[in-house]
Amino acid sequence: MSVMEPSAEEVVAQALSGSSRACITCSFQAEDMVVLDLARRTRPGIRVLFLETGYHFPETYAYRDRYAREWNLDLVNLMPATTVPEQEQQFGILYQSNPSECCRMRKVEPLFRGLSEYDVWLTGLRREQSPTRANLKKLETHILPDGRGIKKISPVADWTNKQVWAYLRGHGIDPMPLYEQGYTSIGCAPCTQLPLDSSNPRSGRWGGSKLECGIHTFSEKK
Repeated sequence: MSVMEPSAEEVVAQALSGSSRACITCSFQAEDMVVLDLARRTRPGIRVLFLETGYHFPETYAYRDRYAREWNLDLVNLMPATTVPEQEQQFGILYQSNPSECCRMRKVEPLFRGLSEYDVWLTGLRREQSPTRANLKKLETHILPDGRGIKKISPVADWTNKQVWAYLRGHGIDPMPLYEQGYTSIGCAPCTQLPLDSSNPRSGRWGGSKLECGIHTFSEKK
């Protein structure tokens, strides 16, 4: 007999009641908007971390700015150590020649630096998103590169795509316009295309060459 998991609302409330140093990473995709809405209802001033890679779609930036304004978000854009022109001058077009290294420099390293002042990290990850996330737990301890553990909370880990979209409709949250064009997982513009496999929402990322940028796979969990 399976044990019923706590609801997303319960997970968020419990995580935030036990910590004053909490944040949420948000790419402003559909499931992130669900978790962000749940979190801001519990703690309106929660810090929102956005990975400013410099390669996002114009629609992503416009949508981010709209909701940052409408919801009065405490938004922090985490920047890589180098600008896009500096990186391309030094290394060429990394997202073509070595996309994993590009992700490491522009996503993984900035995020782990940004997480250094928090002890609770909320995410919009779901098991249904990809085979690489099938065993995702709602609560994990993620070990950062400096050896410190941070509680990584994925409140909607067990949600289906249908539940995500029902929540957005039910709460009057407009989705990012790129979904209307057929995108099912939205990252940097050069590395995002329409899904190659209808059963795998992340199959349109990195031309199908990989499914993760490395944030959720580069460091240890316990």
